Amino acid sequence: MEVIADVVVIGFGAAGACAAIEAAATGASVVVLDRFAGGGATALSGGVVYAGGGTRQQGEAGVADSVEAMESYLRTEVRDAVSEATLRRFCEDSASMLAWLEEQGVPFSSAVCPFKTSYPTDDYYLYQSGSEDAWPDPAPRGHRTKAKGTSGGVFFARLAESARRSGARVLTQTRAVELVVDGRVTGVRCRTLTGLPKLLHGLLSKAGAKPWLYYPPLGRKLFGPAAWLERFSRPRTVTARRGVVIAAGGFIANREMVREHAPAHRGGLALGTPGDDGAGIRLGVAAGGKTARMDKVSVWRFVTPPSALQRGVLVDADGQRFGDATRYGAAIGDEIVRRGGKAWLLVDDDILRVARAQVRTQTAPFQRWQARYLLNRGLVTAPTVEEVADKAGIGVPEPFGTPPYSLIDVSVRGGFGYPCPMLTLGGLVVDEDTGQVRGVPGLYAAGRSAVGLCSESYVSGLALADCVFSGRRAGQHVVKEDRC
Repeated sequence: MEVIADVVVIGFGAAGACAAIEAAATGASVVVLDRFAGGGATALSGGVVYAGGGTRQQGEAGVADSVEAMESYLRTEVRDAVSEATLRRFCEDSASMLAWLEEQGVPFSSAVCPFKTSYPTDDYYLYQSGSEDAWPDPAPRGHRTKAKGTSGGVFFARLAESARRSGARVLTQTRAVELVVDGRVTGVRCRTLTGLPKLLHGLLSKAGAKPWLYYPPLGRKLFGPAAWLERFSRPRTVTARRGVVIAAGGFIANREMVREHAPAHRGGLALGTPGDDGAGIRLGVAAGGKTARMDKVSVWRFVTPPSALQRGVLVDADGQRFGDATRYGAAIGDEIVRRGGKAWLLVDDDILRVARAQVRTQTAPFQRWQARYLLNRGLVTAPTVEEVADKAGIGVPEPFGTPPYSLIDVSVRGGFGYPCPMLTLGGLVVDEDTGQVRGVPGLYAAGRSAVGLCSESYVSGLALADCVFSGRRAGQHVVKEDRC
């Protein structure tokens, strides 16, 4: 069974949807393939987009920001992942990118969060989502999609609706297995489900999405039968007259790839879906593409909320201070991995008392149980630093504040009550002006399937912003390919 389109997009998350919208806007015919029903890690995310330089929401909130200030801060996070010209272009286009998302129906708000947090409550939608506090003239640039709970579902739903309105055809329960190459990439060989197997596969994968993230054993039990059903899939070839865009996520769900490329990053919670198995990256490599920064993994170790905990001191197994508890959770996580994955947060009686009082007002529902775990079962307490260090089995740290002291275990393997989310940041190497996979005519890549803005370091909202930025770029340029 053959389908023909100008552009074929593999993966229907944020990057894939944005690529489809932009390609369809030129009048090109677009077909999108997704192994599941679409959404991917985007739909499970917080729906936060990192944007600044004077967005409408910043202006309404009275926040002073500039392209120069945004670029200056992000250079410390992005480092050499992309060129200075690409980072500058991202910052210059940031406010208009957010406005474009609003045009697609994604809602945002100017309600600024007044306290430090890893994710704001439903009262706030604009916050400092990185380590801006450690930088001169910090500005809130985390624009959370305005929706209850974790907002990624609404973010993706609006993009998906826009993609379908644009005329893009979405083939769900369709797995890309091979690129068709004839001097250039001219199509995709797939396996697609139909009938009852398709229906059951869709139900199981939808039911397993959140358990996969929050309680992996249950998620695996639900996705296992879904994977089994894929044996009933039928072959299908989708011809791409202009080109193919790979937007199929990273590889955090592929243990073998993680062991091969990032062996130090084990024991964490795979932040994504079973679709983040590196399949898209492997398709690109098989067609002649190269990869980079495959060893880069974002490890999240947030100590806030509650915000009082940022006054604590991070210590290693020897009791030595390190890092800065006010920094973004991925920066803290990277420091912990470098110390063998073991770390504790030392707090005094005042910090602990205030933190416990803040839990009710500063945490979203999904954060509340983690905060309560950390502030109760996740710590040991003693009258002196010597005694608390002995209880924790570490070296004696330098005391501060008012006793008694507590040591909160923030190690990578911190336990079920405090999982350590991880996601991969490397991928296919692309031309930064067009998104084309270098050395492979007719093939483009976006989002976590490609090297991009957050491939060296991560702050909340930057991955989603990069998905929009790189997805739109790929969609705008793939249509310029000559028809085959």
